[in-house]
Amino acid sequence: MNLLTDSHALIWSYFDPSRLSATAKTELIDPANRIFVSPASHWEIAIKISTGKLALAEPFADFVQHAVFDNGFTILPIEPRHTAELIGLPYHHRDPFDRLIIAQAIAEDFAVVSGDQVLDNYPIRRVW
Repeated sequence: MNLLTDSHALIWSYFDPSRLSATAKTELIDPANRIFVSPASHWEIAIKISTGKLALAEPFADFVQHAVFDNGFTILPIEPRHTAELIGLPYHHRDPFDRLIIAQAIAEDFAVVSGDQVLDNYPIRRVW
């Protein structure tokens, strides 16, 4: 299965896996699954660091290297067909980062690893 991580799922999977559900943990380590990270996630994390809303235990570049690349996760580039999904996407969720993750998941037919139940209002499969 192809999985796209929500930002909090990416952070928790690296720094505090105990915050993930048992299902999310299992799916993220299952070698049969391909795990993708949206640029929206590393962008959101960088913004939260710059505004003081998030502090990492290591430099941002190290976090990206360890949490994404060392885990074998793949960055999913933002394509015009992803952003085109935003045009008709209902505003159940106003967070622009989550909306892009949702749009990418719809366009790619990927499940999203997220504890955010609001995502259930969209035509995606949420894994939690």
